Amino acid sequence: MFLYNLKLNGSRILKFIFIVMLLIILIIFSIGIYNIYFKKNDSNETGVVTLTDTIKTDEVFEITDDNYTNILQAVTNDIDSYIGCKIHFTGYVYRLIDFDDNEFVLARDMLVNESTSQSLVVGFLCTYDTAYEFKDNTWVDITGTIIKGDYYGDIAQIQVTNMFECDEPENKYVSVPDDTYIPTSNMF
Repeated sequence: MFLYNLKLNGSRILKFIFIVMLLIILIIFSIGIYNIYFKKNDSNETGVVTLTDTIKTDEVFEITDDNYTNILQAVTNDIDSYIGCKIHFTGYVYRLIDFDDNEFVLARDMLVNESTSQSLVVGFLCTYDTAYEFKDNTWVDITGTIIKGDYYGDIAQIQVTNMFECDEPENKYVSVPDDTYIPTSNMF
């Protein structure tokens, strides 16, 4: 018959548990670093970290005078995250000479300098089958879906589903984008 004398040393047990926990933390940290810096993403570029918080929904997001340029900037900077989002907003019809009959910009004037009333035309490129029926500078209300279009390169474009003439708003100017806006593709 064998008899074992087992002596437990509290200090050694704590050291063992500490080392095991440290190894687990190092493994988790290493996996995270690998996924962030070395794992290839969808565009096959290494070292690019993208946040894809896209939640597709049937909700129609309202673009207002206050958030117009912030949303325009966010969508322009990351078109892919916003594809499929449905939006509703008001602006005036603005066309360039090389547009097709079904193309226009749903434009607003962005006030750059209040003291001199300097403004720039900003807006989304839109397509609508009967857009030719609306004259330039006509104020319209649209509902549509964001798609990726092509106008001298990739551009955010609105495929208009509903468009009707409306009155000019009380405030026809929109503000310059600010740094406080946090773009997300699932919430305007």
